[in-house]
Order: sequence, then C-alpha cells, then structure tokens
Amino acid sequence: MERLRALELYSGIGGMHQALQASGVPAEVVVAVDVNTVANEVYKHNFPTTLLWSKTIEGISLNEFDRLSCDMILMSPPCQPFTRIGRQGDTSDPRTRSFLYILDILPRDELIQTLGKCGFTYQEFLLSPTCLGIPNSRLRYFLIARPQSEPFAFQALDKILTVFPSLEPVTSEISRDATGLEEGSSQVSTKGAASSSKDNRQQYRRKENFLFKLETAEELERKQERDKDVSVQMLKDFLQEDGEGLCQYFLPPKSLLRYAFLLDIVTPTCRRSTCFTKGYGHYVEGTGSVLQTAEDIQLESVFKSFEALSEEEKLMKLSALKLRYFTPREIANLHGFPPQFDFPGKVTMKQCYRLLGNSLNVHVVAKLISILVG
Repeated sequence: MERLRALELYSGIGGMHQALQASGVPAEVVVAVDVNTVANEVYKHNFPTTLLWSKTIEGISLNEFDRLSCDMILMSPPCQPFTRIGRQGDTSDPRTRSFLYILDILPRDELIQTLGKCGFTYQEFLLSPTCLGIPNSRLRYFLIARPQSEPFAFQALDKILTVFPSLEPVTSEISRDATGLEEGSSQVSTKGAASSSKDNRQQYRRKENFLFKLETAEELERKQERDKDVSVQMLKDFLQEDGEGLCQYFLPPKSLLRYAFLLDIVTPTCRRSTCFTKGYGHYVEGTGSVLQTAEDIQLESVFKSFEALSEEEKLMKLSALKLRYFTPREIANLHGFPPQFDFPGKVTMKQCYRLLGNSLNVHVVAKLISILVG
C-alpha cells in the first residue's frame, strides 16, 4: 500500500496523529490545523516535524484543501455544543462554525447528506474504551466514511454500532435516531435527551434509597459487577509509581468535606473510572474519578453514620482514605497516549487537564482507522 496523506483538523494535542501511528496504517499527517495556542504548543512539542497551521478552519479555502491532495481527513470537532454538560447550543454555538464551514464548502449543509451526495458510504459508532479492556468510561460518537465503490462488509447504515464489527453480537446496535446512551457516569446524547434521562434517574434516587455516599443499591451493584469483569484491565496498570511527586495531587481538606458524598472513588484494583472532563482537577463534581490510595479501608466504614460526626471527625475519616486526583500522565495513559508523549514544561497542570479532557482515546480511534483503511 502506498503511503497515505492525512489532513488532521481540530488537531488538539495530537490524539488523531497518535491514533494514526498506532493503527499501523502507512500514512503521514501532512498538515495539522488548530487555533488553540496551548494545544498547538503541545502538538509541536510531540510532532516537531509536522506542518502545523495555527488558524481557524474557516480561513482555509477550498483551493488550499485541494492542493494538499489528502487521502484521508481526521477530525474531532468540539463536542461541548452538543453534549449535556455543555450548553447544548448545537449549531448555534460559535464553536461549531468551523465544522459547519467544512460542510458548507461541500455541496450540502449536513454531514450525512453531504457524504451521500459526494458518493461516500459511512458507518456510525458509539464506543467507549471499555470495549477494548481499558478501565475508563468515555462514550463517544464516531463516524468513518469511504467511497461507495469500497463498501464496508459489516455496514448497517441505519444503525449506530456500539462495539467494533469483529466483536458484533446481535444486540450491539441502536437505531440512528436514538436520543442518548449512558455508560456509568459518562453520557453522550443528541438533542432532547437530557430531560427524559434525568426523570428516569430521579425515580429511584430518593433519599431513603441511599445506602451510603449517596449511592443506591442499584448503582453500587453496577459498580461491583464492572469490577468483576476480567476482560477489563485494573487501574493499577495505568498508574504512576508512588513517590513520583504525587503529594500535590491529594484532595485538600476543604474539597473532602464539601464534596465527599459526590466523589466517584476508585481503588487501583478497580476496573472502571468515569469520564475525565476538561474541568478535572479544578472542579470536583462530575469531572472524573478520584483514587483511594489507602486500599485497606472500606468505603462503607467511612460513610456509615457520617452525617452524625463532627467536622473534625469527618475530616479524620476522609483523610484516612488518602484520596488523590489522577495525574495528567495517568489520564494520558488511560487515553492511550504512548509513554514518550509529554507536555512542555510551561504548560500548567490545569491546562494539561483541560487539554486531556478535550482529547480522545487513541486506541479506539486507531482501531477505527484500521477498519476504515482495511
């Protein structure tokens, strides 16, 4: 196979580039494009020989696209305008302008219609790293497309596949107009899904149903079942060694007391973690799991009758758990970034978390690329 030429749009910190390399497909990124200056510094640090355009995609003309003579376009448009955690502005959000511009310079103004009009066949997916044995929930929408003259053998145009084709059981697809999916605390949805999902959760989240730490029996059972799934690796396989400057990542007393009941707490032997968002390390609630490094202490013993304790007693019990944030390196490990990937020294910890929260899972995308080209 001849070496393919790839264009990387919304390049960020180079997740798509890393995935292309990991896929084993003979290809090179000829140009990467992103307007985020901090992300571009990280990209240049890790891919110093790749041409990087620090500009908006709207600033690239159709002629410039044509001159690149690319065989493949890799892109990960901003997800915040379309997700529950974001403002749900959809196409009215200014961050979608660059994505809509790409569609606008093509014959139609919607992705699926444009692909069909231009003679492409496509397949949609909703995938999480857990399907590859990685203990992190990061459910995301993906689409791969190639000329109709080269159809996919597994194609299901009206379905969104929820596992990779080679693993496809009968029930591993959903209708294309499904309004949302949930996997643990990681959620991906289309418009209109938030209210119905919230109503369903509230049906069983009455106070009398809580066991401890604001968890219902159903939630606790689900977590325990996931920790028994030996097809998924343990978190300890992705953690840094103790003593590598980890003291700075322990949760401060104020956060322990304020957010104790809201934390998703995991241990190194767990086979799960929630989705790490761009607010991780800065905000506590709903931004990702925290690690309990004192593994000999049972959570139930800490939270039973917790509200009857004095503030000093509460802090003593919580401090015994030795809770800390996952480090940027550990999150990068879970995302599939190779050991040689790192951040320039001038990038702050907050910026590292933000960039990783906006990134993707390298292993998932690498497998999709290999399917696309295969």
